[in-house]
Amino acid sequence: LRPARRLLCVASPTAALATDGDSSPASSASMAQPAVVDVNPPRGTRDFPPEEMRLRSWLFDNFREVSRSMAFEEVDFPVLESEALFIRKAGEEITQQLYNFEDKGGRRVVLRPEITPSLARLVIKQGKSVSLPLKWFTIGQCWRYERMTRGRRREHYQWNMDIFGMPKVRAEAELIQAIVLLFERLGITSSDVGIRLSSRKVLQAVLDMYSVPQHLFTQVCVIVDKLGKLSREEIEKELISTGLSSEAVQGIIEVLSLKSLSKLEEVLGSGVEAVADLKKLFSLAEQYGYADWICFDASVVRGLAYYTGIVFEAFDREGELRAICGGGRYDRLLSTFGTEDVPACGFGFGDAVIVEVCPPPPSSGSFSRVERRKLLGRRLKFL
Repeated sequence: LRPARRLLCVASPTAALATDGDSSPASSASMAQPAVVDVNPPRGTRDFPPEEMRLRSWLFDNFREVSRSMAFEEVDFPVLESEALFIRKAGEEITQQLYNFEDKGGRRVVLRPEITPSLARLVIKQGKSVSLPLKWFTIGQCWRYERMTRGRRREHYQWNMDIFGMPKVRAEAELIQAIVLLFERLGITSSDVGIRLSSRKVLQAVLDMYSVPQHLFTQVCVIVDKLGKLSREEIEKELISTGLSSEAVQGIIEVLSLKSLSKLEEVLGSGVEAVADLKKLFSLAEQYGYADWICFDASVVRGLAYYTGIVFEAFDREGELRAICGGGRYDRLLSTFGTEDVPACGFGFGDAVIVEVCPPPPSSGSFSRVERRKLLGRRLKFL
């Protein structure tokens, strides 16, 4: 009888699958070499073996507990969406990062790069069957073909919390409170992480001062969002390439360098809506008890075209990582899909960056800890 054929587990990802026990030269020569199998996942994606899966489950549990403690309901959507849902104004960086293709029925589809448009689609679909305000959250996988850095992958899971139908500023205050609660649950303090606040209306006010045409606003936002990634000279060069005057470019750069709300008020005046909104948000932060987590930073604009008001992003205070999470107000998103506007605000919080910041999860009866120091290899200790 021929010996049983076995698949050997090999250490090298480029090793070939094993053949049967007959290793004579004649039989070896007569058999075609098996194809080499690369056991690594596609570049920018991840496997989740048990230890990493326990960490992911622990993180997702915290996402859900914070959301439910604030009376948000969980929703979900397909990862595969219509391409048209995500194609927005030309020049937006995300449109160049899509995993998009034509399916077998000839339809243009995409692996969603973010959550908010899918959420807006569902809100419209539900229509009058739901009452406002809506407070929904989701944890979904997103895909972007982009350059990878620490904490940035081509696929990641994203926790979103969104509020539809709540007046401005109060919704922002509630969402930022949720982010702070999550950080505190993970053992992160305000000395580790901060949250920068600004408003798209700050940049709009500056452009109005220099009579910059409205159609350039989105393009300027995309460029300004690269502050911190590109040098000041590179940013200025890109802004001038849009047709802005040197005077307007210098004015934009000077205002966006402001880190004090009082200084912004001196430049724009107290009657500007952006200043009033931000002052109210800082006042609410004092009432909610998280004022030490937040700071004003005029350079925060966020790169997505649909933001209309206050925007925010969390950052590590050592400055080693990209934004941990980000969000803001998007009051006009629904009307781009052919329905009436509804006030809305939300944030996205990825899983890849936060694990670089938070301490290791504590021992818990809900999952096993892996001990690496006993015997040879790994042993599970059930608590």
